[in-house]
Amino acid sequence: MSKTRELIELSERRSAHNYHPLPVVVHEARGAWVTDVEGTRYLDCLAGYSSLNFGHGNPAIVQAAQEQLQRLTLTSRAFFHDQFAEFCEGLADLCGKDMILPMNTGAEAVETAIKVARKWGYEVKGVAPDQANIVVMEDNFHGRTTTIVSFSTDPDARDGFGPATPGFTIVKYGSAEAIREAIDANTVAVLLEPIQGEAGVLVPPAGYLQQVREICTENNVLFIADEIQSGLGRTGDTFACDHEGVVPDMYVLGKALGGGVVPVSAVVADADVLGVIKPGQHGSTFGGNPLACAVGNAVIRLLRTGEYQARAKELGALLHERLTGLIGTGGVVAVRGRGLWAGVDIDPSIGTGRQVCEALMRRGVLAKDTHGSTIRLAPPLVVSEEDLNWAVDQLAAALAELSED
Repeated sequence: MSKTRELIELSERRSAHNYHPLPVVVHEARGAWVTDVEGTRYLDCLAGYSSLNFGHGNPAIVQAAQEQLQRLTLTSRAFFHDQFAEFCEGLADLCGKDMILPMNTGAEAVETAIKVARKWGYEVKGVAPDQANIVVMEDNFHGRTTTIVSFSTDPDARDGFGPATPGFTIVKYGSAEAIREAIDANTVAVLLEPIQGEAGVLVPPAGYLQQVREICTENNVLFIADEIQSGLGRTGDTFACDHEGVVPDMYVLGKALGGGVVPVSAVVADADVLGVIKPGQHGSTFGGNPLACAVGNAVIRLLRTGEYQARAKELGALLHERLTGLIGTGGVVAVRGRGLWAGVDIDPSIGTGRQVCEALMRRGVLAKDTHGSTIRLAPPLVVSEEDLNWAVDQLAAALAELSED
């Protein structure tokens, strides 16, 4: 039995089957490439769902982590530590906001945003106790906690985990009018992804985010942008909202904020919003820990250069040009996305998204399927032009191979 098969069988026997991984066992990685336990190399076109925007083993991030590991890793928020102030100020400034509330995972940050929005609604807007509601979108993905899956429209995420948490109104994504109609006197926030990642990298119509911003302002409702996947350089700007010149009331950040080294997330807003949280009302033992802040500080420094945003914009144009060229004749039905992020719909007669990803894996490219015959491509922003072209070539070859079967 190969080492790969041995490790996969042990993993499947000893871990809950909450994922359906491709049959590859990664051993090490650098930049945009990973190597499995057998020594085979693959181009990583998933980047940890955008957690690895700056590449595997980014030297600046790894150095910051290693130096901090030698000094201090955890104090809890019972005390201050010397990395915390820089992280708070740096991330707040990056977002153009007053303050942050650090957590660990993206789902924790979304839960935090929900709590903050409700408390703001009661204390600032004057909503009656326990009556607050939040408008959310169909086909959203914000995590998998019990509250978050309560407003999911994905049966896999929602079914079997009830009773559902109340207080959410689900409307069609991309329709500003649907949001306007759903808002009532008790609405405290509109929560959305500027680009829906799990749904297949769905980009809303031009002007949609601007309309949402206007509607929220008119109705004294918080605009919460979940930029956990779309933010921090992925789309060619620091945030996906930047493409429409929109500033939400609250950013929800995660994934790439931890540089692919540790889980780091945060809610970022002005003081009149985050100021409603008082000691004892929300917290996390590991949220804002010294190691997380040291890594986060390194990530912020990388983003300040603008290099990664520029790479995503330039290479993203190449990626979408190449993928669009496969429409019609190459087995691709549609391509969506922005920057180095693409959702690719495959002709169902050729195969499922899973089958396409398996064929890509055999050709040395790692990608992830979602919803039937759609695959997602999101390589690290450090990927080279040569490697990107090679990845699209492998997709074309894989589709041709599947068409012949």
